[in-house]
Amino acid sequence: MTEVNEVIDTIKDILEDSGIQKNIKQKLERVIQELSAADKKTLKLKVDKCIDEMDEICNDGNIQPFIRTQIWSIVSMLESLE
Repeated sequence: MTEVNEVIDTIKDILEDSGIQKNIKQKLERVIQELSAADKKTLKLKVDKCIDEMDEICNDGNIQPFIRTQIWSIVSMLESLE
């Protein structure tokens, strides 16, 4: 579960950016909650749900390009957990 903690830490780093819109922060916080609640049995399901949430964030037209790049990086990290 060390990899999960790395993903959570990366998301928390993004949340510290003051330029992120409120709705995106809320989605990222939901992703953290999902990952925090995951255990070995539910990890794949929770990761899939988090990837879907991250895709929604990336499709937001108001997201800043550098945040979108960071989100893609997190999606790659999540995909390696599966």
